[in-house]
Amino acid sequence: MKFPGSVLVSLFLFVAETVAALYLSSTYRSAGDRIWQSLTLLFALLPCVLVQFSLVFIHRDLSRDRPLVLLLHILQLGPIVRCVEVFYIYFHAGRVEEPYVSITKKRQMPRDGHSEEVEKEVGQAEGKLFTHRSAFSRASVIQAFLGSAPQLTLQLYICVLQQEITASRSIFMVLSLLSIVYGALRCNILAIKIKYDDYNISVKPAAYLCIFLWRSFEIATRVIVLVLFSSVLQIWILPVVLVNFFAFFFYPWILFWQSKSALPENIEKALSKVGTTIVLSLLTFLYAGINMFCWSAVQLKLNDSDLIDKSQNWYRLASYYIIRFFENAFLLLMWYMYKTDVYMYVCAPLLVLQLLIGYCIAVLFMLVFYQFCHPCKKLFSSNISEGLLVCFKFFCFVCKPVTSSSTVEKADLKSPDDTDNDAQASYKASESQNGNAHHSVSSNA
Repeated sequence: MKFPGSVLVSLFLFVAETVAALYLSSTYRSAGDRIWQSLTLLFALLPCVLVQFSLVFIHRDLSRDRPLVLLLHILQLGPIVRCVEVFYIYFHAGRVEEPYVSITKKRQMPRDGHSEEVEKEVGQAEGKLFTHRSAFSRASVIQAFLGSAPQLTLQLYICVLQQEITASRSIFMVLSLLSIVYGALRCNILAIKIKYDDYNISVKPAAYLCIFLWRSFEIATRVIVLVLFSSVLQIWILPVVLVNFFAFFFYPWILFWQSKSALPENIEKALSKVGTTIVLSLLTFLYAGINMFCWSAVQLKLNDSDLIDKSQNWYRLASYYIIRFFENAFLLLMWYMYKTDVYMYVCAPLLVLQLLIGYCIAVLFMLVFYQFCHPCKKLFSSNISEGLLVCFKFFCFVCKPVTSSSTVEKADLKSPDDTDNDAQASYKASESQNGNAHHSVSSNA
């Protein structure tokens, strides 16, 4: 049975970030910064409530007679209780014979074009641990993108305005960045397991390292770009954020309305249509929050029973990163044009270049992951190298007709007078050649 290390990491980041947020808010209160104190508490408590809600919803505690557990969730101690329960199950597993064992069938990764199906017995303890791991993974994603990401942006913005980085604030920002990166990593792993649910998936350490570096560069550069832009154009940051957020929030709903399908019924049997709509709205809200800062790794499909689009759409991935790169470049350009005296001792061109290169490094690690480290790369219908080759051929095809069409246009633009002059010149040249030939013959005679 696999050691529940992911549960420990999730709990540590959750507790450490919450404690750091409470301490930092107390320092803002003592300094008289009521606005910073309120915002810090808001971004700390809101994800805590959503994490408790998600843990209760996944474990279906409302349908059970567990008042103590519900009380601890209300007191924001739910993750600690869940972690204790996880390790109690883990250390007591195998001591008592399982009264009920389920059998799961998973396919192995193809080898030499063949894929074998393997049966595995799953006991009640292992099934409960799987549910807990899944719940903590989803809680980590909620904590990361609805709490840690806004919190990191806020604290970095305060550092820029006050031109000071305190020890407590720096520790808090490091914890927030680690929480966001870990949440994005869990999002990648969840996406892989959902898309390839029929296969036995084993993620290697090299894949974890690639995802960690990819997400670290992507999220860090994105947060810095947003902070720099908001520090010089405070009013315009709101339209940028709202356009990004609502575009990703309404995109799955637009696809759902175009399909004219009914709402999925497998979310929870006890939910009505209103409850299902609320749950789906919360899901799209989280989806928009993730895409604000990084690629979500999953595409919502609300008319599907799994709510996830399992197709590998490379064009959507490429479009996201191309648009995001140009957006970051535009925001940095605006910051460079309107920067204030706060950045007097900052080499602005070098900082812009570093941030753009940092985002390109994130894309490079992403390409390395999908090309070499993805655990299901053998199942891809096409890989990254083939996609890049197709893009290269496309650009060559676009550039080639331009040169040929330009020569045709030049030929068409030639006037009739020029054509007549060319004909007369060629006629005179031929007559002169005939005259020279006649003169040479008579001289020889």
